[in-house]
Amino acid sequence: MSTPETRFEFVKSMKNVSSYPFIHKFLPFDRYAIRPPASLIVKAVLKTSVTPNQLTKTSFVFALLAGAAYAGGNRTFFTLAGCLSLVSTIFDAADGMLARTKAMTSRYGAYLDLFLDRIADFTVMAGASYGCYRHTGDWRFLIFGLLTIGLYFLQLALYYINNLYMGSEKSGEGAEAKSMAVFLIFIASIAGHPEWFLTGIFVMGVISVPSKFIRFMRKGRAPAAAPPA
Repeated sequence: MSTPETRFEFVKSMKNVSSYPFIHKFLPFDRYAIRPPASLIVKAVLKTSVTPNQLTKTSFVFALLAGAAYAGGNRTFFTLAGCLSLVSTIFDAADGMLARTKAMTSRYGAYLDLFLDRIADFTVMAGASYGCYRHTGDWRFLIFGLLTIGLYFLQLALYYINNLYMGSEKSGEGAEAKSMAVFLIFIASIAGHPEWFLTGIFVMGVISVPSKFIRFMRKGRAPAAAPPA
């Protein structure tokens, strides 16, 4: 059994995951923009009673504030929301780094992270959709936001169903992609156009859902494994 570290080591605190090799190699935003400030948080709380789950909850609060800020419906609020989303992601990275450093990783902690992240995702997208509607007065942003949220959660549901079928309980596999997405959310928000990142999420869903469907259906046509001798 591993024992808690008394000092922080950046490399050891990182999870050795690269589910998105293109992002990992060419757009390492997570490693060079998110993890360094997250490591400062870890260093600040390493010798305190602060737990990884508390950092997870802190990340969640910042995400809720971001969603509320988007609903403000003007460029100032959009910029604030983008900054809050970025801060939320930094704390979201820090919780796992602290857990690995202090040997406090747990199944509950991993699922708490997933649980709160999904509520945070909904809040940010719903807030952005409503904010675009308030900013433009165009009700079609509400319909577009609803479709975007639906596609996003549909592709997530298919992903988790596939993992369940395959007997996999992987978590934290999408950190690099999420950090890259948050960077794009930040840029779109400070530009005053949250509809840009909503469009990106919509397009991702349009591509991802059929792809996941086809891959899963092919598994049903694969030859059955030979019974043991």
